[in-house]
Amino acid sequence: MSTNVVPAGSVAPPGLKGLIVAETSVGTVRGDEGWYHYRGRDATELARSVSFEAIACLLVDGVLPEDGALAGFTAELGTFRELNADALDLVVKLSRTDLDPLAVLASVLPLVVDGRPTIDLTRDERRLAVLQTVGAAPTVLGTVNRIRSGGESVTPERGLSYAAHYLRSTLGDNPPTAHARAVETYLGLTAEHGFNASAFTARVVTSTGASVASAFVAALGALSGPLHGGAPSRVLDLLDAIGDPAAARAWAAAEFDAGRKLMGFGHAVYQAADPRSETLKHVALDFGGELVERAVAIEAELLAFLADRKPDAVIVTNVEYYAAVVLHLAGLPQEAFTSTFTASRVVGWGAHILEQAANNKIIRPSARYIAA
Repeated sequence: MSTNVVPAGSVAPPGLKGLIVAETSVGTVRGDEGWYHYRGRDATELARSVSFEAIACLLVDGVLPEDGALAGFTAELGTFRELNADALDLVVKLSRTDLDPLAVLASVLPLVVDGRPTIDLTRDERRLAVLQTVGAAPTVLGTVNRIRSGGESVTPERGLSYAAHYLRSTLGDNPPTAHARAVETYLGLTAEHGFNASAFTARVVTSTGASVASAFVAALGALSGPLHGGAPSRVLDLLDAIGDPAAARAWAAAEFDAGRKLMGFGHAVYQAADPRSETLKHVALDFGGELVERAVAIEAELLAFLADRKPDAVIVTNVEYYAAVVLHLAGLPQEAFTSTFTASRVVGWGAHILEQAANNKIIRPSARYIAA
């Protein structure tokens, strides 16, 4: 793993790339080795084998729960699904505007989360604020997607899993078990991913003593940037544009010549295979069908093209490629893909907020002044 410790007064690398800025026990990514962990446990194995609620408990509370503890955590989280009247009214009103779903969630959070500064809260009170956010996020995001597709908001059911609740909030009906489990695997794979831009943003805001809601709102702002949140929906556009796998290389050459990137390929961290993509590929294969077969064939063609065009670079299939296929086959519309990612990542943000607040020092780096 390539990391740097820069002495005081030295100039950090552009974008702080590889620079160690804190210690964390939440998780880590080793892109050159092709793996990542949640609190010392293999994240892909967790996503394949346990519920999203279990992963959320591990990240937020630091312990992978057994049956009894898991039931308690799941029930606790479920109590925050139903929005108060003011919050629901605001979600419905904002859903009829052009606001991005992430902006709607940011606007509603102050109505559902304790707004006091983190430095004035106990650890339990900060944890409660995090769970309030995680519980409300799938309801808010799903409701926005539901209303914008022409439907009406639905009353949350506490007995559903986190993934099934999100799908029901978005689509209006209880989803098939296979669809809920496919989305749950995706959520488990994307709940946390190291000191990415949005997690770091959440920690910077928390370090000022600001409220938990403010830290989440800042993280949502960071995620809204196209260089961070990405766009799995664009992968479906890529698959549609290529059509026949035999046309993939010629299509890719035209994109390269026009200076455009291939959606679903390349990652800032992974130099070995992206384990999230590999896991979701297996989920897609379980669905089967023409789209999956075509996606697999196009992937092979594009990877071969990239190897020929950039022989000195290591370019892998990233999580967005098969995420797009899986989310589509689970019934989610393309415009809901970023919301789905957000419903997962709020858990990782919450873990970082709690960790930063527990042993806080304001994050205040220096800049090198360049005179005009």
